[in-house]
This record gives sequence, C-alpha cells and structure tokens, in this order.
Amino acid sequence: MLSSITPLGERGRHRRWGATAALYVTGSVLGGAALGGLLGGLGGMVARLWWPGWGSLALLVAAACLLAVAVDLGGLRLPTIRRQVNEDWLGTYRGWVIGLGFGFQLGLGVVTIVTTAAVYLTLALSLLSASPTAGLAIGATFALVRALPVLALGGVTTPQRLLRAHHLVSAWAPAVRRGAIAAQGVAAIAVLAVAGAA
Repeated sequence: MLSSITPLGERGRHRRWGATAALYVTGSVLGGAALGGLLGGLGGMVARLWWPGWGSLALLVAAACLLAVAVDLGGLRLPTIRRQVNEDWLGTYRGWVIGLGFGFQLGLGVVTIVTTAAVYLTLALSLLSASPTAGLAIGATFALVRALPVLALGGVTTPQRLLRAHHLVSAWAPAVRRGAIAAQGVAAIAVLAVAGAA
C-alpha cells in the first residue's frame, strides 16, 4: 500500500504527491488519536471502579511490553482480519480522500492486517493509561511513527526508483522489526526501573 502513494503514482493520477502524503500522515494520526483516546477514556471508567495502584499498573504495562516481545520473537500468529485498504480507491477518489481515508484506516491499526504485536501493545497501553488525553497521545504517536515512512518515497519519480524503494524496504524490514522488539523490551525494563525507584 505504501508504494501506492509516490510522486510517480500520484503524477500518473494527476494529483500532487505532497498533498496526498501530508493528508495520509494527518489521517493516520487522527485515526490513532481517536482510537487511543477512546480506549484511554474506557480505561478511565474502569479505573473509577477499580484502581490497581501505581505499582500494579507498572507491572501490567511491563507485562504487556514483554508479552509483545515474546509474541514477535516467537513468530506467533496474531489475531487479525484479512483486509487491506481498498486499492480501487486510487483510481476512483481524489487525493485528499485517499490520503485521509488510507491514513485513518492504517492509523487505527486493527482494521487491516496486523503483522506485529506492537499494534496490540499500543491499544493495551492506551487502555492502561486510564486517560483520554494520554490514550490519545499514545495512539497518535504510534500512528505518526507508522505513517512517516511515506515521506521517504518523495524521491520516487521513475519506475527504477520505485523498484529501488521496494528493495530498500525489503532490505531494512528485518532491522526495523528487531528495533521494534528491542524498544518494547527496553520499555518494559524502564517501566520496572521507574516503578522500583518510586
């Protein structure tokens, strides 16, 4: 999907890549923020009924991070729907609809195929934040990081450059995956360290 929003493709559809890409990032952040805020609000309602305390909450957060590490390292199959964004939109709708629509769906994280436990970890952290504002920030940050790679395609103006971009994405995928797993592990350790020091 990411390779669909390039200067080469947008030029062929008589649209401006910069506008579509900017709206894609915006839509993604809006989707992540909406779901994160909703989950944070739901977590806040649960916290009013039952609050585990900061120490227990820290353990829950660390456990969620470590579970995500275990799932991704173990190559376990994640529950997911078998759906992608509708590529028929590319030739049907205007660039702003494509950007916002694709971005929003991918920013939600769970309405398309889920390939990493980091998506579910983001949802869990938003819920555990017990705050609509914190949940919104968590969801928006995740969606922004997920959307920014589209900006790396700004130089894809020829078929040769598109092919090279595909090769680079494939080459970097394992390192990015390892980095995400490591970040989840570091987050678990940091949460436990902060909780232990408090």
